[in-house]
Amino acid sequence: MDDAMRERLRRTRRVTTPWSDDEARGITGARLDELLDRWVDGYDWSVHERRIEEFPWETVQAGGTELRVIHQRSTDPGAPVAVLLHGWPDSILRFERVLPLLTDLHVVVPALPGFPFATPLTASGMSANRIAGIVADALEELGYPRYTVSGGDVGGTVAEILAGQHPDRVAALHLTNVAPQHAFSVDPAKLAPDAADYLGRAAQWFRAQGGYIAEQSTRPNTLAVALGDSPAGLAAWLVEKLESWSDGPAFTTEELLTWVSAYWVTGTIGTSFATYTESAVLPDRIDTPTVLSVFAHDTKPEPRSYAEAFLNIREYVEHPAGGHFAAWEQPEAYTGDLRRAVGLGAAQSVTG
Repeated sequence: MDDAMRERLRRTRRVTTPWSDDEARGITGARLDELLDRWVDGYDWSVHERRIEEFPWETVQAGGTELRVIHQRSTDPGAPVAVLLHGWPDSILRFERVLPLLTDLHVVVPALPGFPFATPLTASGMSANRIAGIVADALEELGYPRYTVSGGDVGGTVAEILAGQHPDRVAALHLTNVAPQHAFSVDPAKLAPDAADYLGRAAQWFRAQGGYIAEQSTRPNTLAVALGDSPAGLAAWLVEKLESWSDGPAFTTEELLTWVSAYWVTGTIGTSFATYTESAVLPDRIDTPTVLSVFAHDTKPEPRSYAEAFLNIREYVEHPAGGHFAAWEQPEAYTGDLRRAVGLGAAQSVTG
């Protein structure tokens, strides 16, 4: 970080509340102090910036805009293609640990519009539906007519829409969650009992922990100022989610600061709210063969019966460890399930 940034961090006005020691009320004062002190002294963004720049980046003209992607090519021209879609509050860094495990595939990791490392987002209308169209156009431009799509969180929603829009192109899906938008349109009376029970648990989670969704979806301008102007505020907002949604100590302090710095140096926290602010329209049902990876410590792990109401679940794989950022937390388990989906897609192509 440059000297101006360090001085800004040094001048942070430390804020305390009567609940500053209560993890249930958000990041604690002590944890934030630890992060900010390390950010000022002992953290060097340039080391990580150089590493990120060394990924095989390409810029593709797609959907009337530019899409920046990591494009890791296999030495085998005929290798299967896997598309990895990240979510919020992360970036392409979610997949850093799985890329070395997938060298036998062609792998495309888009920096989703509005997120770190993407071409700057300057206009409204960047819904998950539009992003799905942009990704489809980019893959066509790259010469990939058929592929397996893998993702979770925002990326999972984009993946479902992409499969619904282009069933001829998406050979298989690998998801770590079902798009949450389904919960707001489904009739519980039409669900299996345990699926209907899940809706109640999900609703409870949204009431207890979903305040960030309400703010990001309804008042993005206000929140963008608060987080985009204050590195301390940005760290508090993001690290709370990164730590509480993962399984145990999934990140070192250095890694947390890198994921937060990715938002700070690119100035993308406000534009990363686009898929919350712009409504998404999902297909009622998607027939693409799907592998659903359920990691025990994710925010709202779904039962199979619930997923089957919307998706063609061919394999439902439960993992005892791992949370919301499974590709980072459990890269071997994640890639194993992704390969299951690639196999389903290959079988579909042969029989289809």
